[in-house]
Order: sequence, then structure tokens, then C-alpha cells
Amino acid sequence: MIVDATGLVLGRLASVAAKSLLAGEEVKIVNAEKALITGSRDFIFKDYGQTRARGHKEKGPYFPRRPEMILKRTVRGMLPYKMRRGRDAFSRLRIYVGVPRELKGMPLEQPDAAKMRTESNNRYIELGALSRRLGANF
Repeated sequence: MIVDATGLVLGRLASVAAKSLLAGEEVKIVNAEKALITGSRDFIFKDYGQTRARGHKEKGPYFPRRPEMILKRTVRGMLPYKMRRGRDAFSRLRIYVGVPRELKGMPLEQPDAAKMRTESNNRYIELGALSRRLGANF
């Protein structure tokens, strides 16, 4: 299953991916930087900033900056990753910024369950904008 994350809500995309992974499918997500996080811009920046500042790589809870790693961490939170089947499922997940050369020209899916429900809602930001705010260079 190859999913295009453009315009899909981050949490819904993660739950669809987690269900597919637990069912035994291999999931590849492209354009991770174009996934949407709903809510007010200020709240999102504040919330993720606090999460990021809570720990660091050597000690404490590490929270990534790059968009593909944030999405991967979100999917991991929906899997029983400390158990064998969760680790196996997590190993079948691949996430990319943009579309890699080997996946160009292949059919991309956009699950209906992960789409934004109302188009008039302008309270969202792209995952790439959040990553840049957290200090990622991609």
C-alpha cells in the first residue's frame, strides 16, 4: 500500500496506517511534509514545542524534528511497539519526504478515512511548516 499524505490529517492517516500494518500489509507513505495537523496554528506550535523541549536524544523522551520522523512516531504511538507483533508491524512502515525515485509512476492511494472532513476549516498547518518551526532542514 502506497499512500500519498498530501492533504490528509496526520492522526487519521496514522490510524489507517497502523491498522494496515497490524493486518500484515507493508505501508509506504510519501509526501509526509504535506500531511495536515488540525487546530490553531499557535496552539500547535506551542504544544509541539513543549513536547520537543521536554527531552533530548541522550536522555529523556526524544521527539523528532523532521516531518517523516514525526509521522513515524505518531504511527508508532498507535501500535503495540513493545510487543513482538507491534515491532514486526512497525518494521513494515516506510515514510518519505517527497516521492522517491523507485516509487515514481506507481499508483498512490488517499484513504477516505484520513481526509479532512470540512474544506471550509482553515485551522490547520502542514507538517512541513511545523518541522521548519522546530528547526528541521529538509
